[in-house]
Amino acid sequence: MRVYWEDTDAGGIVFYANYLKFFERARTEWLRSLGMEQSRLREATGGMFVVSETAVRYLQPARLDDELLVTATLRNGGRASLIIAQQALHKSSGALLAEGTIRIGWVEASTLRPARIPPIVLDTLTP
Repeated sequence: MRVYWEDTDAGGIVFYANYLKFFERARTEWLRSLGMEQSRLREATGGMFVVSETAVRYLQPARLDDELLVTATLRNGGRASLIIAQQALHKSSGALLAEGTIRIGWVEASTLRPARIPPIVLDTLTP
């Protein structure tokens, strides 16, 4: 993804909280690439993923107009939540800019109460 003006602070450096937006987009596209579009998941199962915990480490700044490669990899899968490891890398140099983990939990969409991740979802995500 490209860094736009809206992603940066007055100095042209990516505002720290925007890495969470980049990570969210990468997770969404990762799920989509596995055939699990989030709106369709909600319609089919009555459930959805919500973020319950984040940890991000910032190593180098990304700047206006940089192209980034943002990854999402399942680190740990349980019955009710998943831990996703993520990285933001500078596309041309490969430099690691930020890395983190995001815990996403499964909830009933109508009540937002925790629930078990449907087996079909777990089977798709875990090898």
